[in-house]
Amino acid sequence: MPRTRSSSAVLDASVSRPRPQPFPSRSRSALKRRAVVAVLLVLSLVLISVSFRQPTSGALHGVEAAGATVLRPFEIGAERIARPFRDVYGYFRGLAHAKRENARLRKQIDELRVRAIEGQTAQQQNVQLRKQLRYVDTPQFPADYTAVNTRIIARAPSEFEQQVEIAAGSDQGITVDTPIVTQDGLVGRVTDVSGNLAHVQLITDSESAVQARDLQTGAIGLIRHGQGQAMILDRVTKDQNVSPGDTIVTAGTRSNKYPTLYTDGIQIRQVLALGQTDTAYYNQIQVQPFVDFGRLDSMTALIAHKGVRKR
Repeated sequence: MPRTRSSSAVLDASVSRPRPQPFPSRSRSALKRRAVVAVLLVLSLVLISVSFRQPTSGALHGVEAAGATVLRPFEIGAERIARPFRDVYGYFRGLAHAKRENARLRKQIDELRVRAIEGQTAQQQNVQLRKQLRYVDTPQFPADYTAVNTRIIARAPSEFEQQVEIAAGSDQGITVDTPIVTQDGLVGRVTDVSGNLAHVQLITDSESAVQARDLQTGAIGLIRHGQGQAMILDRVTKDQNVSPGDTIVTAGTRSNKYPTLYTDGIQIRQVLALGQTDTAYYNQIQVQPFVDFGRLDSMTALIAHKGVRKR
């Protein structure tokens, strides 16, 4: 027993234990990281400045080109790896947008369906009331008209004479004051007619004037030629509301000064600009035609059905 104790004491005395190392301070580690970031930032600014100052053939640009060439395969690989994820993201994003758009269009369709039903109901009531009142009216466009489609065979010799000749006349039922239209709107009226020929005065003629109304507000005025090539809606008093973008249609009445008859509801033009002055009694309204008069080729004559009374 004493030997055992003696050997144990000798061993304990000969073996040296390592001293514990202190853990690095957190503040010291944060300081080192900040120093590294600052050095990298300064180095980046230096490299950018040198790169901008060097010519295109400089050594630094060569190193950049070589680095870009080396990293190009990795860039392509990363692009191919990321593309499916981008495609999936784009698909779901487009799907969400399509769902929102579909919901918006469905709501719009429902609103238009309600308006269409209201319009049909009002039209049926209008027809019934007209029958009960025995209301006498001008021909209704387009129900009370037959369309005679024809083409232009001659144009005016100068731009000051806004008239054309069409290849249809009295043999097809066309008479003086027959309205002439295209699918875009009103063109003019017939001023002279023979068997298979008719002269049409365009509404761009300086002698033409068409009673018209604002489809949105009901304001009444005259469509006529203004200064230069402009067209205006004249004779609209300031107490009548007209706004840019409003649609102007024929009023379907006969003016005492301009005895030209057009059926009601033929679209003519759109209000382009509106102006007012303190001294003028009428609004200054510039309009933009729906019809492109510079490209007229074919047009349609509206022949009123027999038995429909004209006012």
